[in-house]
Amino acid sequence: MASERKKDIVEAATKSFTFFGYKATTMDQIAKLANVGKGTIYTFFKNKDELFEDICITLIQEMKRAAEAVIDPAQSFHENVHRALFEMLAFRTKHQLAVKLFQEEKEMGTPAVTQALKKMEDAIVAYIAVQAKEAMDRNEIQQTDPQIAAFVMMKLYVTLVVDWERRGPALSKEEIAKLFELYVFKGLSR
Repeated sequence: MASERKKDIVEAATKSFTFFGYKATTMDQIAKLANVGKGTIYTFFKNKDELFEDICITLIQEMKRAAEAVIDPAQSFHENVHRALFEMLAFRTKHQLAVKLFQEEKEMGTPAVTQALKKMEDAIVAYIAVQAKEAMDRNEIQQTDPQIAAFVMMKLYVTLVVDWERRGPALSKEEIAKLFELYVFKGLSR
């Protein structure tokens, strides 16, 4: 019964954060949506920040599972990192809570949201760094700092997927893969 109540609270909070954003969500709203007394929420979470963090951890875990689902051990690191990054960024843009959080950070710069999005970015970098380290161990890519390599790959991918659309037409998945391979794995020199 208690675990069911907690689940209801988390679902209600997720809805509230998705519709209203972090800043505008109150514990009263969450209690109403969950059909529980506000005090019941405090038996599971000490405050809104702790509840929000719990939801963000789940969001990051779901994003990681989405990336892991597209990894194919028979494919090269290049192909797998492209698939994983594409999946993680697609997840971030399709999941309504993530969309709302990006919007809130851009419009209001809410510190808790900025911190949550940084954790999401850190999770992506950490995941790709593990993949990069394994590729380095197989001599598939040059030895370098896997964290820096992962950070650069993630930032380039975000630039190609998200930022480029502000300047020109959206790139297809295939165009992104070709550009990613050119800039990251081949370099621009001839």
